[in-house]
Parts: sequence; C-alpha cells; structure tokens
Amino acid sequence: TIVARTPETVRVSLTLPENPWLDLAVGTLEDEPVTFRVAVGEPGAEAALLERTVTTPHRWDLAPVDLHPYAGRTVSLTLSLAGGRPGLLGLWGTPIVRSRGVMPRPQAPPKLAGDAPQGVVLVWVDTLRRDHLDAYGYGRPTGPTVRRMASEGALFRDAVVQATWTKVSTPSVLTSLYPASHGVRDFSDRLPSSAVTLAEVYREAGYATLSMSSGLFTGRFTNLHQGFEEVQENGSIKGELRNSKTARVFVDRLLQWLEAHRYVPFFVFLHLQDPHDPYRPYPPYDTMWADRAGEAEHERQAAEVRKVITDPLMRGFLMPSRDDLRKAGLDPAAYVDYERAWYDGAIRGMDVEIARLLEGLRSLKLDRRTLVADTADHGEEFLEHGKMFHGQSTYGELSNVPLILWRPGTVPAGAVVDQTVQAIDLMPTLLEMSRLPLPKGVQGHSLLPLLVAPSSGAAHAATASAAWPAVIEKASTREGGGPPPRDAESYAIIVDHWKLVRNTTRPAGGPEFELYDHRIDPLDKADRAAEHPAIVKRLATELEQWRRMTEASRLPPDAQSREGLGKEELERLRALGYIQ
Repeated sequence: TIVARTPETVRVSLTLPENPWLDLAVGTLEDEPVTFRVAVGEPGAEAALLERTVTTPHRWDLAPVDLHPYAGRTVSLTLSLAGGRPGLLGLWGTPIVRSRGVMPRPQAPPKLAGDAPQGVVLVWVDTLRRDHLDAYGYGRPTGPTVRRMASEGALFRDAVVQATWTKVSTPSVLTSLYPASHGVRDFSDRLPSSAVTLAEVYREAGYATLSMSSGLFTGRFTNLHQGFEEVQENGSIKGELRNSKTARVFVDRLLQWLEAHRYVPFFVFLHLQDPHDPYRPYPPYDTMWADRAGEAEHERQAAEVRKVITDPLMRGFLMPSRDDLRKAGLDPAAYVDYERAWYDGAIRGMDVEIARLLEGLRSLKLDRRTLVADTADHGEEFLEHGKMFHGQSTYGELSNVPLILWRPGTVPAGAVVDQTVQAIDLMPTLLEMSRLPLPKGVQGHSLLPLLVAPSSGAAHAATASAAWPAVIEKASTREGGGPPPRDAESYAIIVDHWKLVRNTTRPAGGPEFELYDHRIDPLDKADRAAEHPAIVKRLATELEQWRRMTEASRLPPDAQSREGLGKEELERLRALGYIQ
C-alpha cells in the first residue's frame, strides 16, 4: 500500500504486458473527501483513466483500471491526490499491473485429472468441531452446504489440527510447520519473517492474494499478513461486524473482490469466526434450536455463574467450568445444552453464507476452476472434560476438525478418506494441486495420494500404504491472553488408531501418559494406558523423536518479534477481552 497526502503525486515508468489492467483499491482514514486520480500515457502527456472521490473512511473501494489500449508500450503511470486542504491521507491499496486471462505456467506434473485451478480459497473456520456437522453424522442439520460440498468433493473423516487455539494453529496451516518449528506458541509471539507462507508461494507464482481475517490472531498481530497483497481485518472494519459473526460481511466483500479478479489467478484465505463465542447467532438462527422462552432464564444463569469464575480471561469470555456451574447452583448439563443450541445455530447461519460464496463462484463461472478447502482451526469444549472454551488441552473435542476439498470435475466426487490427516498437510496438498513447488522444510504431506479416483459414483474409502503420525500440542503460556491452565503442557501423537497424550507439566497427581483408542473413542474419554504399557512406550519414543526433529528445525525468531504494543493494538485487545 502506498500512503500519500494531498496533493502528492506518485509517478512510475513501466512497460505494460498483454491485456493489462491496474488492480487497485483506494481508501481514506478521515471524514473529509479525497479524490484519487490515475493517468497513463507518454511522460508529460498522460490521459486520465480514473477519478474517484472517497467520502467514507475506513474501508477499501475497489477501483480497477483498464490499461489494454497501452499493451506492450512503455508508459508513465501517475497516481495523484486532491482534497479540500493539504495533508489529507489517501491510501493506494496494492496497485499491481496484471494481465487479464493469463494463468501461471504449471511448475510440476499433474497428479489429478484436469488443469491447475485458477483460484484457491482456504475457508478457515474458527471454533468448529467436526462432530457438530451433519456431514459427519451430527443429528442437527447444521451444515447442508458443507454436506453438499462433501458429496461433490472429498471428505476427510479424521483431520486434526496442530494446536487447539487460533494463535498457534493458524501459522501451522499457512506454513506447513509444527508450532515447535514455527515458534508461535504464546499470545504475543509473531511468525518469523524467514517462514515461507502459503500466500508467499502463490504471490510469487503470479496469483492475486487476499486475506480476510476475522480475529486478532490471524492477521498482522501474528505476522500472518506475510505474503498477502491485501488484508482485510475485523479490527479495521468499523461499524460492519457484530461480535464474532463475520461470514455475512466477509462473503459480501469477497464476492465483490472475486468479480474484479475473475480473469486472474487468485488465492484467498477466508477466516470466518461465526461459531466462536459469544455463540448467540443473529435471527433466525438464534431460535433454530434454542427455545426463546428459555432465553431470559439462561441469561440470568450466565450472570450468576460469571460471579464465581476466577480466571479473568474465562470470566471475560463467560466460559465456566463444570465446578463453576455447580458452585453457582446451576445444572451444568442444562446450561451447556442452551449454549450448544446457540453454537449450532451460528454454524447454520455461517453455512448459508458459504452457500452464497459457492453461488457467486458459479455465477462468475469460476466454480469448476476454483479449489475450495473447508476446514477449521480447532474445536470447542462443552464440558466433555469439565470445561468450556478451547486451547486448554489436546483432547478430541478441541483437536478434531472437518476437512473437505471441493472442485467439481477435478476432486473425485464422494471420496471419503479414513486415514488421520493434519492441518499441516493442506499447504503441500493445495500447492501440488496448483502444480507449484513446495518450499524447503515443510513438515506436512500432500493428501493427493489418498484421493484415489472412484470406479463408480459411490463414495469410497482411500488409504495410504503407510500412515504418518499426527501431533497436537498444548504448550504452556506465560501471558494472560493465552488459554488456561497456562502452566500446563501436553502433547498428543496419533499413530495407527492409538492416541498417546503426554502431560509434560500437569497438576499434582495427574498422569504423565494417557492412551486412547482414537478410532472408537474420538473424544478421549476412556484412558487405556494401564492396559497397554508397550503401546505407551512405543508411542512415547515416537513422540520424543518428533520433539527432537521439530526443535532442530525451529526458525530463528526475528529481532523485533516482540515489539511493544501500540495504543490501537491495546484498545483492540481490551475490546476483545484479552486484557483488562
């Protein structure tokens, strides 16, 4: 982005490619009108191609400029500002000259039928547990669109994330690195600039890159804007977003962006936060499964239990434990049932917006040219292990997430994969499907070998000849914004159908090792460590080998990775409840 003030002018000389156009957005930060002008031509004889006056601050206005009459010529491109007085701010959002209709050349041979996708959309849903989607057998129809995507694409029955809160999980999916290697494990950690992100690979290959970040942790606060030409963050969109329900606004904005980029390759990271607390969705989804008659009583109970929650972060988010609910004289099961009904309604409301996204792709004739990956950063606990919220453990209600790959005509329709896969596998998969090279050092594996073309239209199961282990971590945190218990640290490894949890730091009397049959006990309820000491020993050895590998591969932190927070960042953190 070029930041300028009225009446400044920026002029550059460049040779234009075939079918050129200027990809541009403009915006202001003040209430006074600012006029943006774009001119092109021979130096000193430029012709005005755009004049746009912006009066609404704090938003990007798309302002693409057609340059095709100047294709192949060396021209002067002039960007100038005008306003009612000198010094008014004007923002030229990522001005890039692109070639309409020109796709990147594939850099690797195809592994699936069809060409490389023109567009890739990674839908990264916050706080969505797999077992609350009807595509995975849930009793309520929370995700009819997701269910249809699964029938038209590939559904992975057992996907897990590398960490169970957004701050740590998101860098893993965008770098294909475990948290121990990328180094983001605490509240204010930032991704080192030496990391190669998925967005950087796509940008270097000539793709337009867009990030739509619903929360603090998925944008510049964590250095996850790295590689994106355009970033739209929840905290910078004033007056449009309500609480955690972001899908409606972001899909509105994304459809406009796709219209402007329909003839160029693109990569979009779409972070949707609708299932995140506060769970209550907007109408009509707030009463789809929650009884309106019980709302006042539930809110009274919430006010009562808030008084007994001792942890400041959990009190701010209104996330009681089972003990808190009992201490307040409440029925834990009834309280959580109402919260769960709102949670399910929020998922259904988001599903409608995902349907609008697919509808928009079809109307732009991009549906068969766009690869969509739909997954989540972590799940949510509803007292399965005595707590609510996320980030507090590596148990299945937090680590098990949905994963669907959708591209009609390319991804085998109705494919079902049973093998355990990980979030870090997505980056290698998307890049291989785009026929782009993998950066050195990625720790995930492409999932394409699991997508065996079906011999008929029926759903089928694919398995690999050799499975690789999946690892989830809950690192200790030093800062108040991290989820409690902050002094606890545990790691889980899944090999074959066994899940070993090692609690490296734990409460007095707590077990060091827990063992679960991941196939039949996905929520980790029945500890079988005492029955299978040999399996515990074998998996503990593999976990230690993993730990040594990831620590040896750790990226060096940036010198300024822990910069002091400015006033704006502090205000955002306070508004979100992370600091008091």
